[in-house]
Amino acid sequence: MGSIRQCSRSACTRSAIATLTYVYADSTAVLGPLATYAEPHCYDLCAEHAARLTVPRGWEVLRLALPEQAPEPNADDLLALADAVREAGSAPEAADEAPVQRGAREPLEPPAGADTARRGHLRILRGQS
Repeated sequence: MGSIRQCSRSACTRSAIATLTYVYADSTAVLGPLATYAEPHCYDLCAEHAARLTVPRGWEVLRLALPEQAPEPNADDLLALADAVREAGSAPEAADEAPVQRGAREPLEPPAGADTARRGHLRILRGQS
């Protein structure tokens, strides 16, 4: 779904129109139209920052054709998002399933025959000499 994204540059509040991707193996920066999805290793840029892009010495910039302005929000995309949120909120939870706790782990057991002392949630393993 194509949604309006903000420029990745610090303190810039303008809408992004381009996506910058670095191809480190080729020492190339690719600047093209705004990607459909935000990717973690790509940077979305507004028209001003896209026009002023500079790269390190020895690198090449591949500039693809860019739109003049940011895309307008699509009413169909907004309706689809609202429907998905409504559907997720009204989905019945399975009564027999226990909620999953993030980071919950089974307690570790000390090695067989190890002399241990317990202090709160920590165990002290005493080495066998």
